[in-house]
Amino acid sequence: MRRLMLARHAKSSWGDVTLSDHDRPLNSRGRRAAPLVGRELAGLDCIPDVVYSSTSARTRETWLLMEPEFGGHPRVEFLRGLYLASPRMVLATVAATPRKAGTVMVLGHNPSSHALAAYLSRTGDKGEIDRLRTKFPTGAVAVIELSADDWTKAEEGGELLHLILPRRLERRERR
Repeated sequence: MRRLMLARHAKSSWGDVTLSDHDRPLNSRGRRAAPLVGRELAGLDCIPDVVYSSTSARTRETWLLMEPEFGGHPRVEFLRGLYLASPRMVLATVAATPRKAGTVMVLGHNPSSHALAAYLSRTGDKGEIDRLRTKFPTGAVAVIELSADDWTKAEEGGELLHLILPRRLERRERR
């Protein structure tokens, strides 16, 4: 089976109004959350073979903070087309994944990350699917085990295995 991880960049800063949207970095909350999310994914054995990321500053920074938690170096492609991409464009990117890759992460933006994660999550824990459909906050990751064993058929969806939310991880860490 193929595993697709749809990730939204961590919380970004609005502190410098002179920066374009594409150039906005993470804020302190985002810089704390990204490694927590990476650690959680690694603990669940959700380690990407291939990562497709938007070229925005906040997605690049999110990846740089997550990557050390995976203990390896997957193939990473920063693609300008993922910045403000439609869900269809994200699926086209996934469809081009090498067959040998078992787990792919797409690190992007809303609304496409949210819309695609909700659309592809056909089965799984009903409460988690409802939560996902309601909101996909910054730093969230939906881990979906696809029904098809071919990246070109990712649009057929699959089972939502995990919904990683930074606030849950932060609360757990404070205990």
